[in-house]
Amino acid sequence: MKNVVVVGSQWGDEGKGKIVDWLSEQADVVIRFQGGHNAGHTLVIDKITYKLRLLPSGIVRKNKISIIGNGVVIDPWALLEEIEEIKSKGIDVNTENFIISEAANLILPFHKEMDEIREDAAGKEKIGTTRRGIGPAYEDKVGRRSIRVMDLRSEKNLDKRLESVLFHHNAIRKGLGKKFFEKEQLKINLLKIAPEILKFSKPVWLKIDEYKRQKKKILFEGAQGILLDVDHGTYPYVTSSNTVAANAATGTGCGPNSINYVLGITKAYTTRVGEGPFPTELKDNIGELLGTRGKEFGTVTNRKRRCGWFDGVLVRQTIKISGIDGIALTKLDVLDELDEIKMCIQYELDGERMDYLPAGVEDQLNIKPIYKSFPGWKTSTVGTKNFDSLPENAKNYIYAVEDFIGAKISSISTSPEREDTILIENPFAI
Repeated sequence: MKNVVVVGSQWGDEGKGKIVDWLSEQADVVIRFQGGHNAGHTLVIDKITYKLRLLPSGIVRKNKISIIGNGVVIDPWALLEEIEEIKSKGIDVNTENFIISEAANLILPFHKEMDEIREDAAGKEKIGTTRRGIGPAYEDKVGRRSIRVMDLRSEKNLDKRLESVLFHHNAIRKGLGKKFFEKEQLKINLLKIAPEILKFSKPVWLKIDEYKRQKKKILFEGAQGILLDVDHGTYPYVTSSNTVAANAATGTGCGPNSINYVLGITKAYTTRVGEGPFPTELKDNIGELLGTRGKEFGTVTNRKRRCGWFDGVLVRQTIKISGIDGIALTKLDVLDELDEIKMCIQYELDGERMDYLPAGVEDQLNIKPIYKSFPGWKTSTVGTKNFDSLPENAKNYIYAVEDFIGAKISSISTSPEREDTILIENPFAI
């Protein structure tokens, strides 16, 4: 038995959906362990496109158990809408194949409003959030005033919990000159949907222990990327949760010894959505070409992604931080038309060379990338399924990436189609 964690090794949008879908076919259980409906996966199966935001990728596969862990923040209305959306495409979601942690925290309407209020007030200093209430919901979680799934079981308890959280939020709203948020209608709305949420609710930690004893294969599915981790990312331009592989244990309720292999999804170039440092960003025709060929628009927000050269320094850093065992290299085919391809191998800051991304945001914004250049292959790699069939220059680029980042490349994606993958090492079979 092997249990595998999948994380993004850059700023997210690395193509986790396709890889997770491929792995979920081999897994028995697929678990989301952090984030909310601010991050999405796009799956293409039998010509049907599924855009998942909260539901784990295993939900589109028969005979798989999909779980939302305690580390995820859930907008209950968005979740029910997503369930209906995927049901309309012929996917069954029931109490046998879908579980929600009773300890997961809820995103409520005032969280979304607070997200919008802050971003609008920040002006040029905005973080670039998706405005879906993720950050404020996590703040309430660590502030010990959040509403959790289990709180929906009792009207008396829910009333008390809402009183507590709205006392905090309304004090802030008053200071910002905003209208108070009324409790009663929200309570009515929550109690109305409570049965639909609670029917999926179980102690996930206990279920995982059961699955481990049954020797089921578990796939832990992360959202976003390591560079958006609240501790290890480009703070403050980060998400509000830990996106590193170690959080797979905390965000689901199992020990770190439950994790046997960490797979880092890595794009053959670099992209970022929203604000914040991006050392290798290209604001030229090549950046536009990468964005166009790579269809670089967010699954959830449809925001255009910023594009740049592959940053080997950053990926090497995230590999060490997250304990990544192998890399799934995606979107290699996007580079097919380029005459020259560059990889960042070092930074320069105030005349000095650096081999890592400094923690301070001012330094991150001022560092300059130092590149190593590679000749392009000017040949289509779309649909290639065998490593030996790749152009020599493509192979040389891949070898150089692997050597520099210090991790084995376990697979290479050559198109959005699931079958168009060069498999070198199967994480579940090691």
